Amino acid sequence: MAVPFYLSIFAPMKTVILAKGKDGAIRRRNPWVFSGAIKREEEGIEDGDLVTVAASNGDCLGFGHYQAGGIRVRLLHFGEELLPFADLFRSRFTEALALRRQLGLADDPLTNAYRLVHAAGDGLPGLIVDRYASVVVIQCHGIGMYRERATIARIIGETLGDEITTIYDKSARTLPDRYPAEDGVLLGEATTEVVVLENGRRFRVNVADGQKTGFFLDQRDNRWLLGSYAKDKRVLNTFCYTGGFSVYALLGDAAQVQSVDLSSSAIELTTDNVARNGDFADRHAAYAADVMEWLKENTEANAYDIVVVDPPAFAKNKHKRHKAVQAYKRLNARAMKAIKPGGLLFTFSCSRVVERQLFYDTIVAAGLEAGRECRVLHHLSQGPDHPVNLYHQEGEYLKGLVVRVG
Repeated sequence: MAVPFYLSIFAPMKTVILAKGKDGAIRRRNPWVFSGAIKREEEGIEDGDLVTVAASNGDCLGFGHYQAGGIRVRLLHFGEELLPFADLFRSRFTEALALRRQLGLADDPLTNAYRLVHAAGDGLPGLIVDRYASVVVIQCHGIGMYRERATIARIIGETLGDEITTIYDKSARTLPDRYPAEDGVLLGEATTEVVVLENGRRFRVNVADGQKTGFFLDQRDNRWLLGSYAKDKRVLNTFCYTGGFSVYALLGDAAQVQSVDLSSSAIELTTDNVARNGDFADRHAAYAADVMEWLKENTEANAYDIVVVDPPAFAKNKHKRHKAVQAYKRLNARAMKAIKPGGLLFTFSCSRVVERQLFYDTIVAAGLEAGRECRVLHHLSQGPDHPVNLYHQEGEYLKGLVVRVG
């Protein structure tokens, strides 16, 4: 009898066996195997190993990277045949690049910063790849992908060629502490800072020291939307970080923009990015301050036409979700009180465990607490270069609303 293709390449690959009735999500092509769905694991499996996932009846469901934790396996392939990782990555990366070309990003003279690989949304769960002009940043969220980082960098370099000068690995903060990982250049020049274009706007990005991979690429379309509303308006941008919303508001002819962030380095970066896009000294001011205290102490009721609330993730696991929801409610209620009648609230949550409906309900509670009449004008999410696998709703992490406050 012929040896199955997948066994001939990967043998001896160890197996994770699901409990009876726990294979439904995988058969519906959700790539995350949670620890609670597993009945038995073969001995000797190490974090980062490629394993077979089997149903209780022995059916081979697919293959993926193993890692001890709540998400036990991230599936790279469904079914019984799997290519070697280099071939699989090259195929998936080629598809991902084709999508960015379809979106008009890969050849846009006004935008050279975008996401190249969005984890499960591009068939590569546990991996993020962002492009900042000639610099590519790899971020691994699983040790299996981290083990393959040299292969990933080599194939990206071969595919993009002279378009890029540097491939940088920034995985140390996204991997569990038990894995000793160091950030650094994988390929090319030792460059960690670059100036990028986004819709013709200029931003300085520090891939080594900046949050996430250096810049919040997921907010590109939402920043553009804000700019379209900004003409002659007084705008407050809280948790401003790089000043993205501030730059778009100013170039949208806002009358006045204030940027607030607790981090003094974020305020310096915001000020620098504003200056890179024009002389706005008479229309922009930036303040290093706690946002809640700022809203309490430095704003009069009905002071702003537009307020942006884009905080960091208040909850990274379900145990912290309740406190996060309460924090979102208090923050948004305070922001609503600072908005003129007819003004707009642009509010967001990037907490994956705060689902879209829960976020919506939280903003409802904030509106009631503020005592304001509110209408939802837009439901917002991450940009299309952050695609969501239809069978993996967990990939939609950014939620946003534009609310007209009466």
